[in-house]
Amino acid sequence: MASPALLMRVVASAYSVAEKAAKIVRNVMSAGDLGIVEKTGANDLQTKADRLVQMSICASLARKFPKVTIIGEELVIWVDPLDGTKEYTEGLLDHVTVLIGIAYGGKAIAGVINQPYYNYEAGADAVLGRTIWGVLGLGAFGFQLTEAPAGKHIIVTTRSHSSTLVNDCISALNPDSVIRVGGAGNKIIQLIEGKASAYVFASPGCKKWDTCAPEAILHAVGGKITDIHGNPFQYNKEVKHMNSAGVLATLRNYDYYASRIPNTVKQSLVP
Repeated sequence: MASPALLMRVVASAYSVAEKAAKIVRNVMSAGDLGIVEKTGANDLQTKADRLVQMSICASLARKFPKVTIIGEELVIWVDPLDGTKEYTEGLLDHVTVLIGIAYGGKAIAGVINQPYYNYEAGADAVLGRTIWGVLGLGAFGFQLTEAPAGKHIIVTTRSHSSTLVNDCISALNPDSVIRVGGAGNKIIQLIEGKASAYVFASPGCKKWDTCAPEAILHAVGGKITDIHGNPFQYNKEVKHMNSAGVLATLRNYDYYASRIPNTVKQSLVP
């Protein structure tokens, strides 16, 4: 097991650097020059905020923990400096999060999600931003845990990476409604705050740095996240970065949704 003292030091540091990262995200947007470049395609963007936050987080954690990627040979930190980059470039600021996930023995055990623009529609005098964090066995904090309305099947899914396969999978679940938002962190927040019943993404595209922090927080409050086949994600340093078999996550009633994923969808997504 990871040392509890070491784990809490890392979590505390991650919380602090996530708050600083949120200020960078807001400052870049305020300056008006996002410095957008395409990484692999039109829907895979990187901004100046991505680059500055990545450098800030890594430099800060590296100073405190010299082997920031691997600590004690088993503790791995997964960072997404700006989750929901496309939405950030389009001004959908409430979709944006900064993610810092901590894994031990290949499993997500702690995570920090910062929303730089939480509360941004509350007016000019509103205090922007919040930080949600969680540790397995301890709980999750910084939000009000709420379950989705009983008997309602509300699906949250991708806004910018939809496809026929994604939509066919959602249709098979016969949802009462579908919420399309950006950012994996934002989608998990929809679950833990009762706005959605299940996060369904039947496609490759999501990566380990997108899911590690959200997974730890979701698991800390009794939820579950897997690929579309029901396989748990692994977060050791050798694992491939792509979650090639999609994502299925719920706060409650995981088996209900997992049992309704069509075999045709599963056959199309190779773990």
